[in-house]
Amino acid sequence: MSGSFDQNIFSPEGGYAVRIRDLSGGNGAEPVETVRGFQTLAQANAFARRYVRDSIERCRVQGMSTEEVLNAWFAFGEDAEVVSQDTQVWNSGTEIRDFAARKVEDPEERNWRVLDPRRHEDDEAEDAE
Repeated sequence: MSGSFDQNIFSPEGGYAVRIRDLSGGNGAEPVETVRGFQTLAQANAFARRYVRDSIERCRVQGMSTEEVLNAWFAFGEDAEVVSQDTQVWNSGTEIRDFAARKVEDPEERNWRVLDPRRHEDDEAEDAE
């Protein structure tokens, strides 16, 4: 194995980022936020999936059909996509219908905050003080 492969096994140069988009159109096509600092694709994917799941559940009202949940999410929700060097590596398109059809039973499926790399930055800043 080459040394460059070993160095890049977890993250390509620049790492992975998750772009958050406001589906209500308040920011146009531009992301409202880009979360950087994911060391692995698995971390970035888990964060993005949980973020979208949480957004779907915030749009869900008891008794809504799958289509009604999707309509509410497209009108008021937030979407996320994983990118590396401006190349999209994951988006919610393939899973969003399943997310809308299946209410989250395990709160951990919505807990994107625990995977947020900015949380570690905040912890480090507190330790420095």
